Formats: sequence, structure tokens, C-alpha cells
Amino acid sequence: MNLQMLIRNNRSYRRFDANYVIDRQTLLELVDLTRYTSSARNAQPLRYFLSAEKEMNDMIFPTLAWAGYLKDWDGPSHQERPTAYIVVTADTELKGSFTMFDAGLATQSILLGAVDNGLGGCIIGAVKKEKLSEIIGLKKSLEVICVVALGKPDETVVIEEMTTDDFKYWRDEKEIHHVPKRNLKDILL
Repeated sequence: MNLQMLIRNNRSYRRFDANYVIDRQTLLELVDLTRYTSSARNAQPLRYFLSAEKEMNDMIFPTLAWAGYLKDWDGPSHQERPTAYIVVTADTELKGSFTMFDAGLATQSILLGAVDNGLGGCIIGAVKKEKLSEIIGLKKSLEVICVVALGKPDETVVIEEMTTDDFKYWRDEKEIHHVPKRNLKDILL
């Protein structure tokens, strides 16, 4: 798959095939991509916690908030949950003022790698960070930045050209997820 197709197929998926197993080796390969991703000052402050085990996944799931614009949806059902997570943390002893840029670049690398492997994911920033830190046993110098939920996508996501200034994603009566995107001419100065 070429880069343009990887990027176009890299959507925020929120429903997955809960029967599709992602193994730890796949997670290791995805995180390995982050080592080659740019890092501000080359500080490389990010550390990753990997989970592909159902028991741990079941503990991580309640610490996450899903799809803030979909007010009548509490997140994926048991049959739609991700089968793996990568918790992205920052070493506070190393982090500088650009840690969030590092996290954005790293999570994009993870998701592009996932798409290249026939998977999909969602970067979740709405996290009960203290609770998650406790669950996964993080030392005090590590701060949760976000969680990448991963799995085999089990939903249809449609990209639409934005015709108004309403950028909120939504689902129609058939549960198809619609994501408006600004036109190229509208983002150029």
C-alpha cells in the first residue's frame, strides 16, 4: 500500500472484531516503528505499555472515554472492543516542552503500521490517567499521555467533504460513521 492509501485508510476506528487476536509480537513491531520516528531534541521521552491479554484489556477499557460527539453511545460493546492497547507514557525525567509532538508522531507511526497490517485503531486522550497508571503499575516518573486502541476494524467510516463549519463526526441510522474533512482550498492561506 502506498503512503497516500495508508493515510486515507488510517481512520479513528471505534468498533472492532473482538474475536480477532493481536499478538504481542505485532505490538512490539508497531512500537519498534516509533524508534525511527522524529523526536524533539532527540530526547525520546516516550515509553510504552503493551496489552494484548483479555484480562488486562478488560481492566484498561473502563479507564477510556469513547467518541465524545456521540452523546448517546457509551463506547464499543463487548463484541466490538479492541483486542490490544498501547499505553503511551512520557518519562517526566526526560520530557521537554515538545512531548506532545513526539506522542503525535509516534502514535501516527503506530497507526500507519497497524493499517499496513490490516488493522486499525483510535488514539484516545480522554483517559482516567491516575487509575490507568495504578492498573498497569507505572512508576511515578512515567505520565500517561494517551492510549492507542487496536484491533480489526468492524465498522464503516465514510470521509465527507465539509460543506459547513460543522466538523463533528456522526453516525447515521445504519450506524455508518461519517467524518467531515475540510476542503484543501479551505486549509490553504
